[in-house]
Amino acid sequence: MSAETESPLDRKAVFAIVRDNLAEILEREPGTISEGQSFSDDLDADSLALIELVEALEEDLAERGVELRIEDEDLEDLKTVRDAVDYVYARVLEA
Repeated sequence: MSAETESPLDRKAVFAIVRDNLAEILEREPGTISEGQSFSDDLDADSLALIELVEALEEDLAERGVELRIEDEDLEDLKTVRDAVDYVYARVLEA
């Protein structure tokens, strides 16, 4: 826990959060996950894995003082790691 809760997370930090949670869910090394990868085609992440990712992100960000709720209909639009990072980062900026 850092004292930087006043400042929003930067995009690089959001990517690290998404990547690390995804790596844990998919049981992969975080270094093997990049923004350009497709969840289904490149990472073999099924819809259950994406739901787990959403729950993990909501919990992780809540611990950092960012309330985030990812709606199910929005989840359908997240096809790549970059989509997820952009989505979460936009919500962090709004928070």
